[in-house]
Amino acid sequence: MRGTRDLALGSPVRAVVRLGVYFLFTLIAVPLQLMLLRFSGTARDRFPMWYHLQCCRALGFEVEVTGEMSTVRPTLFVCNHSSYLDITVLGSMIRGSFVAKTEVASWPFFGMLAKLQRTIFVDRRRHSTHTQRDDLLRRLTDGDNVILFPEGTSNDGNRILPFRSALFSVAEPRHHGAGDGQIRDLNVQPVSIAYAKLNGLPIGHGLRPLFAWYGDMELFSHLVKLASLGSVTIRVEFHPAVPFSRFGSRKALSDHCQRLVAAGVDRAIRTK
Repeated sequence: MRGTRDLALGSPVRAVVRLGVYFLFTLIAVPLQLMLLRFSGTARDRFPMWYHLQCCRALGFEVEVTGEMSTVRPTLFVCNHSSYLDITVLGSMIRGSFVAKTEVASWPFFGMLAKLQRTIFVDRRRHSTHTQRDDLLRRLTDGDNVILFPEGTSNDGNRILPFRSALFSVAEPRHHGAGDGQIRDLNVQPVSIAYAKLNGLPIGHGLRPLFAWYGDMELFSHLVKLASLGSVTIRVEFHPAVPFSRFGSRKALSDHCQRLVAAGVDRAIRTK
């Protein structure tokens, strides 16, 4: 029954048109970004935002934003994660680099796109934690915003997985040093993202996996199904940014962010 219902929601013609536009536009954009990566400055950092915005339009995304995005640089944006689509949506709004697991770098096509956006790849193994922290710190001390998914993996979009407080170690002042140009008190902003409506109607618990990508789902077939759907309303909420100094530990900061993000997702999927 579910397979029949899912098929009825989509249009194969729409999928072909949308994905054709998406891949053609990407093939044109890639050489431009490769050229911009040779230089530092606003154009290099803003081009991915423009690219992701056009991808949102091509895929039929309508993004509703509440709250005020931090303009302080650098800011560590902390967000829940249910799909590779989160990258496109958040990337269209935030001028910054994502943190992703190392496996993403080897993915066909999408791994290349991640590298073009200067993604910071991290290894989950404990022995590499120090190196990963240093990589993140270098990017932050250069004044770059960083977008972190502290759940560590994607989920079905109906709940928030526990945040991994170890990923917040980059925010601890003792790691920043006291020299000129070092971060003295990192600005952290929790962000909620939720896939709320399809063609103006609320997306229920059973249909949310059409947008969430997790477990052993096959990436390309999921993308084709997604592209066949109609207009998708995505709600993004920027919660008040906070300095690390307001909290006594990275665990306290992690718990604070998780509470706000979970409440934001709950509001988004319950609002009609």
